[in-house]
Amino acid sequence: MALVAFFGAWRQARFSLAFLAEHVILLEGWPRSFLAFSAGLVAALSLQPVNALPVLAFSFPVLVWLIDGLAVPGRKRLAMQAFAIGWCFGFGYFLAGLWWLGAAFVIGGEQFVWLLPFGVVGLPAGLAIFFGLGVLLARGLWSSGLWRVFALAFGLGLSELARAHVLTGFPWNGFGQAFADHLVLAQGASLIGAEGMGLLAIVVFAAPSTLGTGRAVAARWAMPVLAVAILIALAVFGFMRLQPTGGSRSDLDRIAMVPDVKLRIMQPNVAQEEKNRPGSAAAILERYLQLSDRATGPRNAGIGDVTHLFWPEAPFPFVLDREPRALEAITARLSGGTVLVTGSIRAEEAPDQWRRFRFFNSIQVLDRNGLIGSYDKVHLVPFGEYLPLENLLRAIGLEPFVRVIGGFSASSGRKPLDIPGLPGSVPVICFETIFPHELAASVTGSAVFVNVTNDAWFGRTPGPYQHLAQARLRSIEFGQPMVRAANSGISAVIDPHGRILASLPLDRADVIDSPLPAGLAGTLYSETIWYSYATVMILLAALGLLGNLRDRFLAGLQWRKPN
Repeated sequence: MALVAFFGAWRQARFSLAFLAEHVILLEGWPRSFLAFSAGLVAALSLQPVNALPVLAFSFPVLVWLIDGLAVPGRKRLAMQAFAIGWCFGFGYFLAGLWWLGAAFVIGGEQFVWLLPFGVVGLPAGLAIFFGLGVLLARGLWSSGLWRVFALAFGLGLSELARAHVLTGFPWNGFGQAFADHLVLAQGASLIGAEGMGLLAIVVFAAPSTLGTGRAVAARWAMPVLAVAILIALAVFGFMRLQPTGGSRSDLDRIAMVPDVKLRIMQPNVAQEEKNRPGSAAAILERYLQLSDRATGPRNAGIGDVTHLFWPEAPFPFVLDREPRALEAITARLSGGTVLVTGSIRAEEAPDQWRRFRFFNSIQVLDRNGLIGSYDKVHLVPFGEYLPLENLLRAIGLEPFVRVIGGFSASSGRKPLDIPGLPGSVPVICFETIFPHELAASVTGSAVFVNVTNDAWFGRTPGPYQHLAQARLRSIEFGQPMVRAANSGISAVIDPHGRILASLPLDRADVIDSPLPAGLAGTLYSETIWYSYATVMILLAALGLLGNLRDRFLAGLQWRKPN
């Protein structure tokens, strides 16, 4: 009787799903656009800090059914409607996933409040264009049955690739990022990267769409079975990769460590308003030094008991290397042989007529003798650290506008940063963590990512959690640890498998003491980079095209069939 009841319930659920799919497919006009927007909103719940990965199994099938419903005369109208569905989905996704960017315009002061609509609404609307183009491309390869899932993954995958590079790129909140806090599944990033994991996410979570539209048993179940097989394969691979070093939990006794390295990360939690207050420099520096010298145990009585001390991005309201008294105060505390790695602002005389100095967002290394190394940020944040087309805006008389928004110059290229006592260091400032392809050339052999950031601009919003997720994915992709110093959090030490060995929560002023995990010899992703992603993309394109040609062939046979 129980078996009969189960099959009866399943039969009812299948018909309910088919009923839902039919009604979604038949939608037109604003209801269709609103549902696409709502599906995008729900998809954003898969991101940090909610981490509700299964919601994608609702959003992607709805997107598939909405595209199924596109059947209007004229290629131009069809293209416009396909683009509109993708744009509405993308707008909902980015609005829900990036609304927190508006906090930066409020915290930055009254002069930036007028930019709030651009950050909250304008940027998501612009990024949604990529999804619109991705759905348009997918519709060009569309077919019936399971093949259209591959077409969708290829179209959105290509749009995500464009989003990562066009206009300097902004690959934040890609679909692969949803795996970051699901550590066992996230190990797949060591094979195909976060971008490749995003492609798998689309295929896996769009697969249930066929349960509502397939007529034959094979047509309904082939994709869900494939999706389950992919998830099982990812889980098995992740389990096998993590198990030798303690599984998902951080077992310091089973994780290899770099010998003779004792790290301390100082998280000061200084508000932006405090940094901007005139006359605050000396008090802020003294606060850093006192917090850094805090005793945390018998073996960590202060700065003298650690080998490396890390401070966050741009912690000073002054240019460090032009303040000799500040340098003297810092080096005096480093007399025990500790090396300080700190974010800072660096200045040099400007070669152009617009300004006396050029300023760089930098990482600087100090020991008891003073400055011994420096790295200048390469990939600046548009409208945050520099103003695009700055010289043109100056030339047409918008000098005040440039003074408010502009500020930093970019380094001409990534340069190594030698930190005594550490393996090859890969310096990463703020959102440079989201560009794996730019970091790839710097990771040779055993290395450590050194990430300094200031997420205080975004307060207690999803932003810092999403940024940490990106950092974890970089460690998994390249098989290297990361030391992350963040002004207001989340500071952390991350091992090569993405496990967080030590961390501090948001809005806490404190220090972390930790050993340094040893890096791995390499990963498939670090060795192949583009090739692994390109391989998956080519496979998806071939499967999508195969389905499209199959439908055309069958339609041709039907047309030729005599009455």
